[in-house]
Amino acid sequence: MSQTDPAKGVTGEDEVVDLCRELIRIDTSNYGDHSGPGERKAAEYVAEKLAEVGLEPQIFESHPGRASTVARIEGEDPSRPALLIHGHTDVVPANADDWTHHPFSGEIADGCVWGRGAVDMKDMDAMTLAVVRERMRSGRKPPRDIVLAFLADEEAGGTYGAKHLVHRHPELFEGVTEAIGEVGGFSFTVNEKLRLYLVETAEKGMHWMRLTVDGTAGHGSMTNDDNAITELCEAVARLGRHKWPVRVTKTVRAFLDELSDALGTELDPEDMDETLAKLGGIARMIGTTLRNSAAPTQLGAGYKVNVIPGQATAHVDGRFLPGYEEEFLADLDRILGPRVRREDVHSDKALETDFDGRLVDAMQTALSAEDPIARAVPYMLSGGTDAKSFDDLGIRCFGFAPLKLPPELDFAGMFHGVDERVPVDGLTFGVRVLDRFLDAS
Repeated sequence: MSQTDPAKGVTGEDEVVDLCRELIRIDTSNYGDHSGPGERKAAEYVAEKLAEVGLEPQIFESHPGRASTVARIEGEDPSRPALLIHGHTDVVPANADDWTHHPFSGEIADGCVWGRGAVDMKDMDAMTLAVVRERMRSGRKPPRDIVLAFLADEEAGGTYGAKHLVHRHPELFEGVTEAIGEVGGFSFTVNEKLRLYLVETAEKGMHWMRLTVDGTAGHGSMTNDDNAITELCEAVARLGRHKWPVRVTKTVRAFLDELSDALGTELDPEDMDETLAKLGGIARMIGTTLRNSAAPTQLGAGYKVNVIPGQATAHVDGRFLPGYEEEFLADLDRILGPRVRREDVHSDKALETDFDGRLVDAMQTALSAEDPIARAVPYMLSGGTDAKSFDDLGIRCFGFAPLKLPPELDFAGMFHGVDERVPVDGLTFGVRVLDRFLDAS
């Protein structure tokens, strides 16, 4: 499908690996504050690559160093609603001592590009750049306008990236009705005759929260029945061990129906252990979409071994299913009890859309053209993306960053994990699929 650049003989498939490696080498670690290097360097890199092929990208800096790049491509029919392709350039931090290859080296080994951001999500950034650059060089306009957004701060909720642009510069997205972004379009091989490609049509909402218990301070050698640490730890333990009830949303029901058909067996959402065992590395990603969840992630208290502190705190990553936020919060308060004070550090809504329409048809068409045994299916993401911000503008969002993956690769484990990597063949496959997708969309 990819056409050779008449001037330079360079295709998107030729470029995508180098683009991905160069993006990985730009350290954009996001520590949840402004202590990291920021995304400015990556924003300038992207802007340069877009300007080289005749686009006019704009860089928006919401805070020193926290920058996003946006550009618009004119389509053959500007009267049609526009499509947004968005990706984030920030990554979660990585400790180089834990990795086989340095997380910011972009090294190629064992047929993969290694590094922080290889799947989350500088791979999609690179694929998007590669496709756009080839099309611009060869003069191939998309059927409709496309807005490109390479965003800061997704890994900390998007306050200095997508949210900033949506609320301060909504005109950038004028006429956009649909969008594609991360964590979707990746493959799960069922057998030699069927490969499912999971397209994100829903994602859980979030409540990142701080829990606080006040108690009576005192000497560590004395009996104290009002120890804040004891009270908090008991509450956190109850929360961490709580088995949340199964709640099947329309997206999860649709995915289970597709999976039932693929596996040739009826699936019971109330008894998923056997089913999840068949899903390999994506089991963790799917299993948590059946329930609300709340994972304790941080504890803090005290300043000296012989002093009982007057206060103890904990942080919890809470995620709720679409339509179940009120139930989640009520259950949370019941589990924690009256002594625990709960406050949000960051919260955002859940999303869910139907798996239908021309855009979905374009995904299936593009995937089937490159993989004859492909079947696109909807699924829910257990985490969150910048789609939450774009939903504020009424944009219908999907996760579609196409990758054909080897069955043995633990794809879910790559996200925020050690030794994150993406297959080289997966990147070139993604370029071909995205190129076809744009023509069909």
